[in-house]
Amino acid sequence: MAEPLGKRETRELLTRHGFRPTKHLGQHFLVEPNVVARIVEIAVLGREAQVIEIGAGAGTLTRALAATGARVIAYEIDDSLRPVLAETVGDAADIRYDDAARVDWGVALPPGEWVVVANLPYNVGTPLVLDLLRWVPRITRLVVMLQREAIDRLAASPGSKIYGLPSVVVGLHGVVRIALRVPPHLFLPPPKVESAVAVIERRPADLAAEAAIALAAAGFAQRRKMIRSSLRSLLDDPEGTIAAAGLDATARAEDLAPGDWLRLAGAA
Repeated sequence: MAEPLGKRETRELLTRHGFRPTKHLGQHFLVEPNVVARIVEIAVLGREAQVIEIGAGAGTLTRALAATGARVIAYEIDDSLRPVLAETVGDAADIRYDDAARVDWGVALPPGEWVVVANLPYNVGTPLVLDLLRWVPRITRLVVMLQREAIDRLAASPGSKIYGLPSVVVGLHGVVRIALRVPPHLFLPPPKVESAVAVIERRPADLAAEAAIALAAAGFAQRRKMIRSSLRSLLDDPEGTIAAAGLDATARAEDLAPGDWLRLAGAA
């Protein structure tokens, strides 16, 4: 398997095929071989692993994943990248030209457990990560790159200004760590912001996780209000329910950890 493409090789490849990245698809191709190798290392893939890549792009991460011996299904929304991926990946991976945000994963994925490893398009990355965590339990680990502020929000702790609903969803379904920071100049074209890679290890979700998410969504929709007010539309007796959960009715949404939202859901 060929080495990952650098910036010069990627530029020449795209030029040869008459391809220009587009802003509306959030296309920023990673062109630093050392970072590609580090992402594959972080993913901890064995030869029996099954991997989903979302946003194959020019294929440099795709073929690095395939080189581990893992089974790789790579999604790419931009059909005009077919000749590029035919050259860089060939038949080393199953490339599917489809919008990953619209995929029925229960139907699309063969049996077994899966790992997501992806440089996600910035414009859809966070909602996609949250949907995969909530609805696709056969995905047991996600190694995802997004803009740094989005990764920071996923990993934020209660009380932080950037702690919000994405942080709660991640906390209810897994354990997250920030593994790597990636500066803009390592992409083609370079984005205007720094990127980061997060690893999310799934853990079994509580049966009340969806109810907890609904409560958290209402709380963060009015995050300046105390929860006795912001949750009034969902709780018949807000103060009684909050007290039963052992929480302070004057707290605000950002004060509550994922486990607190679960206790509220259980008391409702």
